[in-house]
Amino acid sequence: MPKRIEKKAVPELFQKVLDGDKTFDLRLNRFECNVGDILVLREWDPKKNNYTGRVIEKEITFVLKTKELDFWPEEEIEKHGYVVMGFK
Repeated sequence: MPKRIEKKAVPELFQKVLDGDKTFDLRLNRFECNVGDILVLREWDPKKNNYTGRVIEKEITFVLKTKELDFWPEEEIEKHGYVVMGFK
């Protein structure tokens, strides 16, 4: 049975999800999630230190769990870092 996973989202990123521009989420892997689970994003205002009341629910369609991505040499990773790209 799919579970609901609630996470905070800062206003700028929350709005991008709402507008359909941001179609992914990057988090530390401190919780279990699987395809089919529901990600519940609750908009969090860090300036006011509280929730705004806006909520978005998205079905998780892809999960990538990793501690290392060793597709490239370490010096290239150190120089450039990683980029995560979402797509439709």
